[in-house]
Amino acid sequence: MTRGRWFAPALVVALAGALTFLTLPVVAIFVRSSPGNLLGALDDPGVLDALWLSLRTTLVAVAIIVVVGTPAAYLLATRTFRGHAVVVTLVELPLVLPPAVAGVGLLAALGPGGIVGGAIEDAGVRLVFETAGVVVALTFVAAPFFIRGAQAAFGAVDRSWLEASRTLGAGEARTFLRVAIPAAAPGMLAGLALAWGRAVGEFGATLIFAGSFRGRTQTAPLAIYERLGTDFDAALALSAVLVAVSGALLLTAKLLGGRGIARAAR
Repeated sequence: MTRGRWFAPALVVALAGALTFLTLPVVAIFVRSSPGNLLGALDDPGVLDALWLSLRTTLVAVAIIVVVGTPAAYLLATRTFRGHAVVVTLVELPLVLPPAVAGVGLLAALGPGGIVGGAIEDAGVRLVFETAGVVVALTFVAAPFFIRGAQAAFGAVDRSWLEASRTLGAGEARTFLRVAIPAAAPGMLAGLALAWGRAVGEFGATLIFAGSFRGRTQTAPLAIYERLGTDFDAALALSAVLVAVSGALLLTAKLLGGRGIARAAR
């Protein structure tokens, strides 16, 4: 082979190998069992409970993330202050924490013997081994995806638009609501899709902090784990549902965010 002509075929081989390795397990979920068996497994009340709990808790988690994360992201995008880089790093830290560490950290902070856990229980709020604890765990692991995406989206808004709004008499709050959010909406929605996808697939922190009790804290990923050794068809069915949901959320993020997602992830 002429010198240098090997490189392009090597690139193709590398891509083909990576693509095969990354897609084969996903494809296998759908080919290991017939559609009838998959649908039949979804009739299991425990499976339906897990799916319903995942839907409810992820919806609550993303609502909390949007309400708190949107102004936080706007502040990070539009203000420069001492320690800014440290704050951003702390926001991003849950992205790289091992799931088990995240769960242990939540217990140490919010558990009955945690830093603020006693005060929370004194207020009549129970988190550990409760549905509310699932929401807390999902919010903790998923929030950085939205905040970083929204920060990048707000940072890309033309500052002259914000200045023009304030020049015309709009206060900062009105400018935030009427100009900044609409302008940054595609990037924010992309970040939200990524955060929702992370919440849907959360396993480790939820298991350690909230446990796995059917109908109360057992989300779809936890139900998959429980059924691996006893009902593989049900595990496949739940996995297929999560693959479909995750794929839809990823596609949404790519369509809405475009190149902005890549910038937010860096």
